[in-house]
Amino acid sequence: MLIPDIQETRTFILAIGRGDGLAPLTDSRTVAALPFGGNYRIVDFALTNCLHSGLRRIFVMTQFNPLSLHNHLRDAWSIFSTELGEYVMPITPPIRGEATGYNGPAHALFHNLYLLQRTNEKQVLIVSGEQIYRMDYATALLFHAKQDADVTMATIDHRLASGGQLAEQLLLDGDRITDITAAPTAPAVAAEAAQGPLGVYIFSRQLLIELLHQRGDAGTQGATLADLARDALEQGSRVCGYRFGGTTGRVTPDQYWRDLHSIDDYYEANMDLLRLEPLLDLYQTDWPIRSYQPQCPPARTVPGRSATEGICVNSIITAGSIIAGGGVSQSVLSNSVYIDDGATVEASILMPTARVGEGARLHRVICDRGVEIPPRARIGFDLELDARRFTVTPKGIVVVSADARFD
Repeated sequence: MLIPDIQETRTFILAIGRGDGLAPLTDSRTVAALPFGGNYRIVDFALTNCLHSGLRRIFVMTQFNPLSLHNHLRDAWSIFSTELGEYVMPITPPIRGEATGYNGPAHALFHNLYLLQRTNEKQVLIVSGEQIYRMDYATALLFHAKQDADVTMATIDHRLASGGQLAEQLLLDGDRITDITAAPTAPAVAAEAAQGPLGVYIFSRQLLIELLHQRGDAGTQGATLADLARDALEQGSRVCGYRFGGTTGRVTPDQYWRDLHSIDDYYEANMDLLRLEPLLDLYQTDWPIRSYQPQCPPARTVPGRSATEGICVNSIITAGSIIAGGGVSQSVLSNSVYIDDGATVEASILMPTARVGEGARLHRVICDRGVEIPPRARIGFDLELDARRFTVTPKGIVVVSADARFD
């Protein structure tokens, strides 16, 4: 059996998106640092995939509002031995005379070419830190080696791609990719069960260096990794497609993948965790998601001042949270959330240290970190009123940002 040499792989996790579609949640943090599922950050999924796949030399490329992400990488992922050449290292845009900003994935790689040139690894694994999925990268690397590929793109059936239509469509002949084109309209995609790029790429290191040099600074601006793969294909390189969600690999193939383009995508991904049979089962023991767990006391429900019992129904409640005579249903509560007497929280997401005042009512609301909902406030019931004070999404989700005003 051919075994992929993990030591021959350099890994880049891209966390460079501005996240405009997720504002105001991304006004002070990057997409990769968004809390998710109560305990986690979005970037934890890519990093966990690396951890379980044996990949221990990881660069995390950051750009917009990176402080929260850098703090999380320090707190949650300082677990590797630098003495053994292992690391999770944030890489910010370089400054050479003047500040440099990245304009897309290829541009970010071009401006960090020295990281590719000063190493001897045979291949480079590049993944997004802004997507939610589980995948055994070691099996993808094995596929890459077996196919003797120059480039391998992980692919996904367009019908499984939650969170928006994929931008490209791939034409495959067996495992070989023969063409990369713009995706057709959604109905045509569904009918053809077309494959698109998942956001996981394996490049021959030397080929990647050549492709970036050929495009240069101007040519890499706005270019995607699929564009680089198309360049390789046009030059006669062997480009292959590794299908996501199959039976290979050591992680249970739940076929769940979400790319977060909007607040509605983010909200629905959290709500997916509350289904009777979740599309993404966080409780599987064969691929646990690692994150930073703050030192908090256990979550609990207690009677409030009115002696009403705190109630929690079909919700995720994390450490340090207290439901003191309030009611929570179909919601996700991060650490140290407080629900006061008589308050009700329905189908909502509350980020760390949020507080809901006595008698307040929330329905389909996202509360950012540290938000304090005043007593007896009603949010999510009159969207016209809410839109004057908060952000309301096309699907009617109300976002109460950290700097929201309630007067």
